Amino acid sequence: MRSIRGRLLVLAAVWLTAALLAAFLFLSALLEDFVTDRFDAEAGAIADALSASLEVSDSGRIEVDDPPADPRFRLPLTGWYWQAEADGRVFDRSDSLLDGWLTGPGGEFAGGAGRGADGAPLRIMRRELTIPDSDALIALTVTAPQEQITQSLRQIRQPLALALIVLGLGLAAASLVQVTAGLRSLDRLGADLRQVRAGRTERLALPDVSELRPLTAEINAALDQNTTLLARSRQHLGNLAHSLKTPLAALANELPPGHPGHNLITRMDRLIGWHLRRARAASPRMLGQRTPVLPVVEDIMLVLRWPMQDRGMTAGIDCPPDASFAGERQDLEEMIGNLAENAVKWGRSRLQIGVTCQTGRLRIVIEDDGPGMAETDAPKALIRGARLDEHGPSGSGLGLAIVADLAALHGGELLLSRSELGGLGATLDLPA
Repeated sequence: MRSIRGRLLVLAAVWLTAALLAAFLFLSALLEDFVTDRFDAEAGAIADALSASLEVSDSGRIEVDDPPADPRFRLPLTGWYWQAEADGRVFDRSDSLLDGWLTGPGGEFAGGAGRGADGAPLRIMRRELTIPDSDALIALTVTAPQEQITQSLRQIRQPLALALIVLGLGLAAASLVQVTAGLRSLDRLGADLRQVRAGRTERLALPDVSELRPLTAEINAALDQNTTLLARSRQHLGNLAHSLKTPLAALANELPPGHPGHNLITRMDRLIGWHLRRARAASPRMLGQRTPVLPVVEDIMLVLRWPMQDRGMTAGIDCPPDASFAGERQDLEEMIGNLAENAVKWGRSRLQIGVTCQTGRLRIVIEDDGPGMAETDAPKALIRGARLDEHGPSGSGLGLAIVADLAALHGGELLLSRSELGGLGATLDLPA
């Protein structure tokens, strides 16, 4: 079992079951000793009464002058019997024995087991004694039915078991409350981490539980380190781009117009741009970022206003004001900007941007009314440097591949299809 809550509850259930079962067995043993001792004490009192009523007649015969008046010794085969012997000869017995007699080993004992004339189990007490004016060894035997002892124990054990079951249910409920309350801080920590990932907060609040404070401090330190490394990585990438593109620009200015080296410089500049974008996409992501979508779309459309005006294109935007992207603004600008620029290049008169949010996902659809592409060409369009129409508008063939890489990096994807306007429909499925 991989759940901490489940492990704690299972261990608590096993411990409670074992403890309650042990308590039931221990208390049952104590109650059994108590009940049987009570029956033995009652049988001993009857034996004492019998011994006190023994007398020797004038003829020298031993008799029980005053037998017990308990009615249980008068009803036949009740299990309550008494018998008096002298030198192994029965000289008196209870009416409940009818014509039978009690047999068993000699000597004194209390709490022995035996069976009556009807085969019912008995609990037996036997005493041996002598009395004045007689040399005979007298043995007094008193029995009680084992069934009454068992029934008395059953009447006590049933409410005991019920009480222990109720106690166990109460302890189980208390364990559940205790485990839930104890792990609530972990649940709260997980919720705070989700808030960081969703961009609603930048750091974790220190919990009230002292055991989780070191962990929270380490996570906050990791978040700070991630931010520092990302900033440093982007600074290095910017320095690299400047150090590479500046000499290329200087070289291009030195070459005369129409020189074949211009094509090579253009290719090198395109490849440098590609690899720098890929390196940026593969750099560590800044956690806890949340970017509103509508301002990004409006800024991009402001940049594309003049190219669209030159081509006589119109644009439609359908974006909820509360739509947001779980990532950095520049990544969202990169993806929407590439797709919108591509739509302006290939579209004839219409550009449409639609944004929807549902079940934690952000869906951005950018459509145009250009020539579009066949379904079989969609995978090729996502290949680095691929161009499906060499005679179309100028470009590097890197935009769609970069968008696909960035979308995958954020746990999303780029889908290409035929739009309702007749041209290309590019759909970004991203985390909201």
